[in-house]
Amino acid sequence: QAQLVESGGGLVQAGGSLSLSCAASGRTFVRDGLGWFRKTPGKEPEFVAAISWNGGVTAYEDSVKGRFTVSRDKATKTAYLQMNDLKPEDTGVYYCATGLMRQWPMTHSTQFDYWGRGTQVTVSS
Repeated sequence: QAQLVESGGGLVQAGGSLSLSCAASGRTFVRDGLGWFRKTPGKEPEFVAAISWNGGVTAYEDSVKGRFTVSRDKATKTAYLQMNDLKPEDTGVYYCATGLMRQWPMTHSTQFDYWGRGTQVTVSS
């Protein structure tokens, strides 16, 4: 069983930056991948970025490439999502999720077994 807790969301103007954190506990993550997803009302969770816990291999959704950076600290079991040059369409509740890395990249919500409660990111125009 894994527990994930996101933090770092908030309100920011377009062009600004936010850094999200995901504190993980409860299991060994060495064979897992961690993903960040964005959810807006009435839509399914949308893939944003993912990283393999052990090797640090990353994957990004096309619209965030060059603006967002996913990373992790294996020692503290914390993952991060650095978001720069934010746009109003980046608005949503951001969730981190983890699951056994059966294949790569992990870009679909069904590939992840454990989810945090989310943190709200609002980008004003």
